[in-house]
Amino acid sequence: MLRTTTERQRLESIQRHTDSCTTAVLEGLSPQPSWNCLELGAGAGSIAYWLAQRCPRGRVVAADLDTRLLDPDRAPNLVVEQTDLTKPDYAPGHFDLIHARYLFCHLPARDELLARAADWLAPGGWLVIEDPYQLPAETSPFPPVRRLMAAYARLYDARGADLTWARSLPALLARNGLTEVDYSANPARMGAGPQDRWAPLIRQAAPELLARGLVTQDELDAFEGLLADPSFIDIPQVTIAAWGRRAG
Repeated sequence: MLRTTTERQRLESIQRHTDSCTTAVLEGLSPQPSWNCLELGAGAGSIAYWLAQRCPRGRVVAADLDTRLLDPDRAPNLVVEQTDLTKPDYAPGHFDLIHARYLFCHLPARDELLARAADWLAPGGWLVIEDPYQLPAETSPFPPVRRLMAAYARLYDARGADLTWARSLPALLARNGLTEVDYSANPARMGAGPQDRWAPLIRQAAPELLARGLVTQDELDAFEGLLADPSFIDIPQVTIAAWGRRAG
């Protein structure tokens, strides 16, 4: 139960600080009421719920490995699917919009999944992927953040993630035959009091960081001390959103 609560807090923190940018990108693609949409890695569901409201005559599939935080009764056109996101199986040419946020960078076969997702698009359909590009830890003006973010990068590298893969997104979309490729960026905020979104991420990762010997408790305490300082504001990473359209 505690793990579920912590995961909900992490996902809700992400939603609070990124949903407005995500929905602005999606709104810019002029989603139609009848669109069939796929939300890969739906998390706590905010974007799937938004799409269900935005496309009331269509169908929205919210897919995730763990669906405990998703409410299938939130909308009549919402379908929640528990699926292994490394091996999803959808019909070619089916979806008008496919969206994923903070998913692909964590999957070992991320390039292959992107190619498959492009094939699931209906003619004229859009693929939108958002992933983080972590800035070099040593460029932070705060020594505790330098140490902590270097450890964070090593942790995710050990898990098979690539926190710099997002830079290749526009080229990958184009190479998979998508057109009208474009992108935008949303800098993350660490610190700045209530605007911080990184405390839940670090606190969730802290036990594993400690267990692997990547950080010390003193370093985690130093980070918590920075959070209490109103002058502490940093940019640890940038979220890159990239999108492309299937011809036709």
